[in-house]
This record gives sequence, structure tokens and C-alpha cells, in this order.
Amino acid sequence: MTPTLNLGARYTLDSRTNLGAYGIPAHDLLTHGVIVGMTGSGKTGLLTVLVEEVLSAQVPCLLIDVKGDLANLALALPSFDPSAMAPWVEADAGDDDGIADPPVVASAVETRRKGLASWNIDEAKLAAYAKGMHVRVITPGSEAGEPLHLLSALEQRSTRWDGAPAAARAALSAAVSLVLRLTGRDADPGRSREHALLSVLAERRLSKGGTSTLGELMADLNEPPIVQIGDLELDAFVSPKLRAELAADLNTLVASPSFASWRRGQSIDVGAWMQKVDGRTPATIVSVAHLDDAEKQLVLGVVLEEVLSWVRSQPGSSRLKALVAFDEVYGFVPPHPANPPTKRPIVALMKQARAFGVGCVIATQNPMDLDYRALSNAGTWMLGRLQTDADRARVVEGLGEDKKKSVLAGVLKKLGPRWFVVREAKGNQLTLLNPRWAMSYLRGPMTGRELARLREATP
Repeated sequence: MTPTLNLGARYTLDSRTNLGAYGIPAHDLLTHGVIVGMTGSGKTGLLTVLVEEVLSAQVPCLLIDVKGDLANLALALPSFDPSAMAPWVEADAGDDDGIADPPVVASAVETRRKGLASWNIDEAKLAAYAKGMHVRVITPGSEAGEPLHLLSALEQRSTRWDGAPAAARAALSAAVSLVLRLTGRDADPGRSREHALLSVLAERRLSKGGTSTLGELMADLNEPPIVQIGDLELDAFVSPKLRAELAADLNTLVASPSFASWRRGQSIDVGAWMQKVDGRTPATIVSVAHLDDAEKQLVLGVVLEEVLSWVRSQPGSSRLKALVAFDEVYGFVPPHPANPPTKRPIVALMKQARAFGVGCVIATQNPMDLDYRALSNAGTWMLGRLQTDADRARVVEGLGEDKKKSVLAGVLKKLGPRWFVVREAKGNQLTLLNPRWAMSYLRGPMTGRELARLREATP
């Protein structure tokens, strides 16, 4: 039987008549979803509720967290005990020690209790949800959460070289781009000679069953095991001088203490992330809030290529077996001609993941920034308030409605916080959704120090 995801309450679009609970079949997410809404619309809260429902249906989730908000899923506090909530409640402005005083905590607890009670969620339901799910926060380039070996596709051999070489090459290419970006060089696989050279040298080692560490690549640059690349002799393609300079730059990276964090921790293993932990359904959050914009692009390019490779390795399915969600996708899948390293895997996931039982949900403040290929592959749309005419027109266009006849633009302009117009995967009828309260305590973006504290407290 297909689980129903109970997201809140359904209302008519015109008169806002309450039609009861708003539930969608879990398998509707196989046609993917888009959540849009300006700042303050409740977009991230709705995505959190959606993920909570998917986890309650025992479907594993992989979440890309750009701002640090989705880590709040780890605050699935199983009760209204003030002592459990106190460390996460924000202190009043001007509080000298920065620690919320007991009356402030009590007020936050009561607000949460009343909010959840209005949706018939009591401590028993909270406890059952918390007991059934397991959250881990992975922080590439940082040890605030779980560290991640971002160069594992480059430095550690994968069995994909035996059965899925195209997927292995895609992951390798993303890892090489990251290395070149960190050396300040051109990281574009389509035009960088250094990228082509390192990729050829690494693949030569990996395809033969060996490793391809940066130290081994430095040795190959200084004493090349090949004589040509493509139809050109090696020296004509990249001169000995430039190869020596590249080797020196790689050595500088290896010697850098800050670079060690990129090569420390678990390998990127999406399949392992999707496995239950002591019988609990996993929610794996890849948090990149601590990185700069260029690093986010490259790091997530590496991770998403691995996600795509894992998806393609799964057997076909007509039921939802996993969910991949990306909050604040702005800048990561932009329209043509922009082509950041995240764009190819995201578009491929939106096109292909359905056949393998994997749903994708992307959320953004700015629909103008989304590539039309991503928009056209989304079946479920959840639309919060949009302030600009251009954003509203983009959404109307994406839904295939007549701009002159559609009433949607006017509705989106007037929506208040925590109200969304929904077009479901089946049918074109539009209805209103008022999302329920999240069971997770939504305390806002989490800092590195808070993630470290969370990691220490997680069993």
C-alpha cells in the first residue's frame, strides 16, 4: 500500500474553504517536486515537513543544505521537556551570557506544544517519529559535522571502474575539478588542459586496479608514463615546465594543513548513506553553509555526481525508495548558457531518477534561476508568495498556463506566510495548502559550533 504524506490542511483556491487534511501519495514524488517562495514564505518549513513525512514512511532521504537550516531535522525532540529544548532556544536580545533564560525557554516550549497540538501531534507522536529516524550531518571541508573525503573518487579505487566506467569517469572529473580549483587553475573539464592531463593519468592507474593519490600523480607529472594525449604528443599538449609547475602546486596543496580536511573522513558512499541505522530510517544532510560560493559549486558537483551514479545503479521501481532534496538551489542549476558543475547531475536526476524509484525535490526563492529542463520534469509544484512579476510569470509559464487567462499570478502575489498553491502530479487543479507544524524544532541556521555540539550529543 502506498503511504500518504500528510502535509497539512487543504483549502479551496477561491473561497479558502477548509477541505480537511492535505495528503499526497508518496509515489507522486517520483515525478519530482519544486517548492518556490520568497524569503519568509515558509518554504524551508514546508520542505522540512515533507521530509518528515517521507521519513515517517520509512523512505531514506539525502538532503543538500546550503544555508544550514535543514540540520534542524536533527532537533526532533521527542518531548516538551524544557531541559532538552533549552540549549537550542535563542536568548533575548541583549542577554549578557547569550543563554536563554528559563522564562524564554518556557515560552518557546509552550509555543511548540500549542502549535503541534493544533495539528493533533502530541508527545507520543513526537517520540515515535524521533525513535524511527536517524539524522547525520556531513560537513565537507570541516569537522563540525562528519568530515568527508571529497577526493575519494580520485584517490581511492571504486568497483565502478569494472562495471560502470562512465559513472566512474564522471565522479573522477568532478574530483579533478575540485583539485584544480583549489590550486587556482582552470577547473573546466571542457577546456582545461591540466584537467585532461590529470584525468588521463588518474584513470590509467584506477582502471588497472590501483590508487591515484596526489603523491602518485605528482610522480607521474614529473616522470610521465604516457607519451601522448589524444592526437598530440604529451610535451606539445602540456610542456614539461607546466607539468613541473602543476606538480609543485599539488605538493603545496598536500603540504597545506587546511587542505587536509578535504581528504579526511569517510569516502563518498551514497549507498551506505541510504541504509538504515539500527533499524531507523536515515536522513543524511550534506551541509555546505560554511563554504564560499565557488567551493559550494565544486563540492556539491562532486557529491551530486556520486548521487547520480548511485541512482543509476539501482533496479527499476515504481515506488518511492529514496528522496533527494536540495534547499536553496539558486545558482546551482541556472538557465543556459551557465554551466556550473552541479547543473549536469541535477538535470540528469530530474530526468532519470524516477525510473529507479528516486524522487527529487528542489526549493528556491527565485524560479527565474532554474533551468527549464529541471522545471519541465517536475510534477508537483508548491508555490508560496512571489514578489516580482518576473518570478510569477516564470512559474505560470513553467506550469504551461496561458499568461493572459491564468489567475495564478494574482493569487501568488497575495499569499501570506505558510500558504502555498499546489498543483499535484496528477491533474491540473490548483488548491491551497497550509502546512502543519514541523515536528523538528526550527531554530534557524546552525553554526559550526552548534553542529559540533549536535554531533557530540548524537548516539
